[in-house]
Amino acid sequence: MPLPSYQVDTPMPKLQIATFAADVTPPDGHPLCGGWIEPVRGVDDPLKALGVVLLGMDKPVVLCALDWTGIRNESHQAWRIALAEAAGTSIHHVAVQTVHPHNAPFADLEAQKFLDAVKGPPLVDLKWHAKVVKETAAALKASLKNAVPFTHVGVGSTTIEQVASNRRIVVDGKAKFSRTSATKNPEVRDFPEGLIDPNLRTLTFWDGPKALAALHYYATHPMSYYGDGRVSADFCGLARQKMQDENPSIFQVYFTGCSGNVTAGKYNDGAKENRPVLRDRMYNGMKASFKATRRMEVTEWDWRVEEVKLLPRKEANFGEEKSKEVLADEKAPKARRGNAALQLAWLKRIDRPIDITCLDFGGKIFALHLPGEPFIEYQLAAQKLRPKDAVLVAGYGDDGPGYLPTAKAYLEGGYEPSVALSSSETEATLLKAMAKLLKVPIKE
Repeated sequence: MPLPSYQVDTPMPKLQIATFAADVTPPDGHPLCGGWIEPVRGVDDPLKALGVVLLGMDKPVVLCALDWTGIRNESHQAWRIALAEAAGTSIHHVAVQTVHPHNAPFADLEAQKFLDAVKGPPLVDLKWHAKVVKETAAALKASLKNAVPFTHVGVGSTTIEQVASNRRIVVDGKAKFSRTSATKNPEVRDFPEGLIDPNLRTLTFWDGPKALAALHYYATHPMSYYGDGRVSADFCGLARQKMQDENPSIFQVYFTGCSGNVTAGKYNDGAKENRPVLRDRMYNGMKASFKATRRMEVTEWDWRVEEVKLLPRKEANFGEEKSKEVLADEKAPKARRGNAALQLAWLKRIDRPIDITCLDFGGKIFALHLPGEPFIEYQLAAQKLRPKDAVLVAGYGDDGPGYLPTAKAYLEGGYEPSVALSSSETEATLLKAMAKLLKVPIKE
């Protein structure tokens, strides 16, 4: 939503922003997407960790987007600890989200240890993971020397056409078809677009008239095709890079929104020719959103954190006993053994809360950071809570619980609820936390 510009007459504190980047491309042979697809055979385009550090208030705030499929549990914790130490801040002031391309690493340190104990299939190389975390933290620390003042923030938005579509096609109350990222069946592609958020939003930082950084937010699974062992940030990462190449003085970051049930499947049959087409649709949207920016002067920000505990599934196949049985079964498919390890890692950390965070500029602009793979309903609910303001939502923080469906989706069935690791009570917990973070009274 465009925001009116206005002036602040009070003296300005010296707010600063630092930007950092690191290469997080996996080496040859490294597992991709948790080891469930072909490992690294080559690199089409490099993967990056990109972020900003906001300075000048109580504690520095770190926002980081990682071109990986996901980081779960102790992996997510390791990233936040390292970046917090590098920035001289609290772990609770660090939001690390993944962009979620699939020809990319998927990390859970505890799950890998479970797999190592039974000589199971690899998920992530622990030494390489530690190396890139350390290198990214070093890049962040070095960037602080080059921090520059910012005086304004802005928000722009635009409608993206022919990219996102809801992948769950529900007939008579049941999820009958799944419109995956690359949907070859024309009948499934031809179903209506379904529930999405068609708007790409851009949060910008300025020093007077000079743009410093642009953070883009849009909700779709960011895959055109994958599984061939060719590392890629795919069409969303490529669109971000195209923006960076054409605007080298403006630091570009891309965050994937609540896309657990949103893909490009209606507009993509998996043909390789579609990747640059989808890239350019995203790029044109980023460019138009930036152009539509309305700025406001800032003197401060507010950073809020809500700790949530998500209840585990009660079904036996999600429990510790069954998961250990599958994990130890050398004849089980590697995807099943990997899933079992992820379930065990989730159960082991279940008592450690997940942080949901919100960056608030003057009660007008909010950037909300959610865990897991949230359904688009959560993003739309957050925006509905503050309909007159700009609410930008990033999903794919701590991916420990995996998919975060709505309570209704558990009744409808389909793929996502069949593998989600938290219970149907999750929706009520998340909605309550989002309302608190957005400072909206909760109706009990």
